[in-house]
Amino acid sequence: MRKRICLLSVFVLIGFWSCKNEKPTPKVIYEDAKAKNIETEKPDTTAIKIADLPILMEGTKYLIHPVGDVRVYDSYRSSYGSSKVNQVSYAISNYNQYELTGYFDNLKFQHIDSDSVCALTTQKVQIQTVTYLKDVADKTNKKILVYSLADSDTNKDGVINQNDIKSLYLSYIDGTMFTKLSENYNEVIDWNVVVPLNRLYFRCIEDINKNGAFDKNDKVHYHYIDLLKDGWQAAEYSPI
Repeated sequence: MRKRICLLSVFVLIGFWSCKNEKPTPKVIYEDAKAKNIETEKPDTTAIKIADLPILMEGTKYLIHPVGDVRVYDSYRSSYGSSKVNQVSYAISNYNQYELTGYFDNLKFQHIDSDSVCALTTQKVQIQTVTYLKDVADKTNKKILVYSLADSDTNKDGVINQNDIKSLYLSYIDGTMFTKLSENYNEVIDWNVVVPLNRLYFRCIEDINKNGAFDKNDKVHYHYIDLLKDGWQAAEYSPI
């Protein structure tokens, strides 16, 4: 019995040690790093480009259509109209109180009095959150959207997704003036809006030691944007 307990203790210690020494997946692989060609077996999938049903945010005149891919695995393939179609979720976003969340690759904007639809961007991105600044709109009549998204394959794994660096963007409610606020290779930590000042504040972290991960040895940058000024230029400040 004692021998079994000792063996179990050894296995627990080995497992603990391996977890403790497991390195996090880097969010950045720099250009001078050597790429590794690793063949991995991937499931046979079919990508279907779809759009969610449009949303109309309160007080605006533009329908917003989220657009993205649904991945259907071979085991679920069937013709439309069969019962198996219900095994795949066709929703790519969620909407709740002026915020749209999900993983989608574009937005299409449509004025309520028009049949024309315009895309937000031609750039390859993965949009994760879209927030309408309702309080700013009520105060200033400036209708602005804030986006958190990945816009580059920073970890060089062949896809742009939530494992890449998150950036911050703004646009008007019709998708025009789509503008990047954060610096390249800076990960956005968080943001908020101070309505009386008409400012958006945000924090980013820079991988100054170039180890591919964001940790305590890196530098946090603080910025704000005057939402009423043309161009939306980020100003850096130092609160500490």
